Amino acid sequence: MGRAFEFRKARKMKRWDKMSKAFTKIGREIAIAVRLGGPDPEGNSRLRMAITNAKGVNMPKDRIEGAIKRASSKDQEAFQEIVYEGYGPSGVPMVVECATDNPTRTVANVRSAFVRSGGQLATTGSLDFLFERKGVFKFPKGDHDVDELELELIDFGVEELSVEEGEITLITSFADFVQMSRALEERTVQVSSAELQRLPTVFKELTEEAEEPVFELIDKLEEDDDVQAVYHNLK
Repeated sequence: MGRAFEFRKARKMKRWDKMSKAFTKIGREIAIAVRLGGPDPEGNSRLRMAITNAKGVNMPKDRIEGAIKRASSKDQEAFQEIVYEGYGPSGVPMVVECATDNPTRTVANVRSAFVRSGGQLATTGSLDFLFERKGVFKFPKGDHDVDELELELIDFGVEELSVEEGEITLITSFADFVQMSRALEERTVQVSSAELQRLPTVFKELTEEAEEPVFELIDKLEEDDDVQAVYHNLK
């Protein structure tokens, strides 16, 4: 069938693999949200956020509903949220957020990835000063007047609002995340993703050659189903 077919097939498989991992990640977000706040999204802001993110990656409605139903079952695995910190190649600080039903397996996998890359795990909390937890919302610009929208939302904690390639990114403090989420809902803004992220307070700059093993470690960590997010401070 030729190289063109093989190339298209490889791209499709990679896209399906990425989608599958996104669905696994969001399924665990839903499970944790339901365990903490119940299965009704009206009274569970964390579940609403997980559903928003599910829709943002085109997760089918029946899969979202199935994930909520399974999470409500007594037979659902009890996922725990665990955060690991470490230094990757060239001493790049990294924070790895996980959701797991087997912490022993997860820490072994994360430690192995760091060690194989020439890095090491650090003490929990030792890298907190290098990252700030922020609420990050993304949605299509559409017909929004950016300046007017920013003025409307300033009382709800908007710290930064930017536009790139037709998409608005809005940043709030950790404390203002819930009220900003409600403010956007009230204005029927079609949010494509709403996340609490760890944004670096300082950046580390490396040569392209030195960056390569860092990104290889990030890729390795993100391949693990237990890993929800990986943060670093590479410029």
